[in-house]
Amino acid sequence: QVQLVESGGGLVQAGGSLRLSCAASGRTFSTRIMAWFRQAPGKEREFVARIMWNGGSTYYADFVKNRFTISRDNAKNTVYLQMNSLQPEDTAVYYCAASNALDSAFSRSYHYWGQGTQVTVSS
Repeated sequence: QVQLVESGGGLVQAGGSLRLSCAASGRTFSTRIMAWFRQAPGKEREFVARIMWNGGSTYYADFVKNRFTISRDNAKNTVYLQMNSLQPEDTAVYYCAASNALDSAFSRSYHYWGQGTQVTVSS
C-alpha cells in the first residue's frame, strides 16, 4: 500500500502561481513513476505531468508545457508541481498518483491516488 497526500491547492487569479505538494508514505519502494492528473467539472480525468522516481526524467502534457514544472525530493518522498501563468481553464481537482509501471501517461496504470486538491483560477 502507498498513501499519497496532496496539499497546496487554493484560489488564485489568472496569471498567478501555485505549488502543489504530494507526500508519499507506506510501501513506496516499488514505485517507478509519480504523476499529476486533473479533473475539471464534467470532464474526464486528464494527464498533467509525470516524473520517474529514480533518475528524475519528466514528461508533460502539451497544454502545460513551459508553465508547469514537476520535481521531486526523494529523501522526503515528496513530489511537487509548480504551476505558473495559471488560467481559468486550469481550474480542476488535481490528483497525485503513483505507478509501478515502466512508463505511463494513462490513469489506468496508476493504482495509488491521493484525495485531490482543488485549484480554482479566477478571471
